[in-house]
Amino acid sequence: MYREVDSIVVYGADWCGDCRRAKSFLEAAGADYVWIDVERDPAKAAEARRIGGSTRIPVVVFPDGSVLVEPSDAELEATLRRSA
Repeated sequence: MYREVDSIVVYGADWCGDCRRAKSFLEAAGADYVWIDVERDPAKAAEARRIGGSTRIPVVVFPDGSVLVEPSDAELEATLRRSA
């Protein structure tokens, strides 16, 4: 569906429904991403808060530096298309 996009970083937690949905969307789209579980690493949780400007997750960081916080599938798709 999309060309492989390197270095997408997803900050989230396994208990988070929006995080699971975002991961599923990225996987279905064939996007390459790195998952960071903020529950397991307090330093990464603080990093996600700093990047996203809040405690909301997921925080999705794209290689071009754009950031989405709690993105919808449509927002993820639009950003992936811009990156393709």
